[in-house]
Amino acid sequence: MTCRITQAQENKRSLSGSANYSVSGTYQKGKVFPTNDFVNGQNAAFDSIDEYQTMAIQFEKQTTGNALWEQLYLYPRYGAGIYIPFFENRNELGVPVAVYGFFSAPFIRWQHMSFNYKIALGLAYGWKHFGPGNIYNVALGSSFSAYIDAGIQFNFPLFKSFDLAAGIGLSHFSNGALKKPNFGLNTIAPGLSLHYRLNSNHPDFIVQSVPLFKAYNEWHFSLYGGAKNVLFDTTNINLKQKFSGLYFPEIGISTTISRVVSYKSKIGFGLMLAYDGAIDAQIEIENGGIESIESPFYTKLSISIYPSYELIIDKFSILIQPGVYLLRKHFAAQSPVFYQRIGLHYKLYKNLNIGINLHAYQFHVSDFIEWSIGYTLRYKENQENVFIKS
Repeated sequence: MTCRITQAQENKRSLSGSANYSVSGTYQKGKVFPTNDFVNGQNAAFDSIDEYQTMAIQFEKQTTGNALWEQLYLYPRYGAGIYIPFFENRNELGVPVAVYGFFSAPFIRWQHMSFNYKIALGLAYGWKHFGPGNIYNVALGSSFSAYIDAGIQFNFPLFKSFDLAAGIGLSHFSNGALKKPNFGLNTIAPGLSLHYRLNSNHPDFIVQSVPLFKAYNEWHFSLYGGAKNVLFDTTNINLKQKFSGLYFPEIGISTTISRVVSYKSKIGFGLMLAYDGAIDAQIEIENGGIESIESPFYTKLSISIYPSYELIIDKFSILIQPGVYLLRKHFAAQSPVFYQRIGLHYKLYKNLNIGINLHAYQFHVSDFIEWSIGYTLRYKENQENVFIKS
């Protein structure tokens, strides 16, 4: 089945894509979740960190249906922004600045009014982090962190050239355990956004016929690498080594069998074999410095299984894989048997993709970051057209 677009629609398409940009400003005030000792009051101020407020500015593009995926997502917005959070304890946290990209799509749309979900991912820099002069800040071990935000918004026209959005969002800051300690900061906040459309008129949306989708199967292979920082609280080592610790490799291979059930979703099941160099890490001390002691390779291996869900957005996909360890050597103070894996993947070329995944546990503690490369085999059963890209 093919999708045809009339000349009138082509003319409308070229006009609608010419000036659908806007600038927005956002203000939020919310709460900090009490997920570690530092925010609970074990800090230099001897006071809990309960509240925070933020300001952000975004540059956005409103899609209009130039590609079929835009129509399937009810004409979403995407773009980039700058975000500044102000926490109560700035002496120990600082005032970081985050740069991020975002994607916002409607659950439901009423022409130019919509109820949306929003996902943002970026990097924040400028934290006052854990160190010799800041020994209580176990939330953040480095001056940079990832910034992850997810929320909902109700968007409606205000008056000519302006839209208003009201919503609530959950945010997470951590460096993915690239530098310990890294218990992270987790927040929730309602907020208001004012959008100014550079083209005062609301855009017209292109509507085209959607080809019938026929589900098919995929077999995905992936290889990842990363690193985990470990601190050693022991005597007889110099101050620099005490706060910098050692780094250990994280390597894994996984395979996932998925059913692509729609233009937007795939579900599946997978198996992972991983090597965690930080497991049962041991050291020896020489002249105030520390060196790792080699331990048997097999003691650091694990096998786990996971269900898998992917949300497909053109060449990007958001990956969610909660996993369970089936086999690993038991050691004291190791991570729980149940873990969470969330990632962002990009289709680089044909069946080849790259990605970044956050490996976490207890739904808020980052374990390590995976940098992955993968290859996908697709099996389509007598299918004429899986996806038509306009």
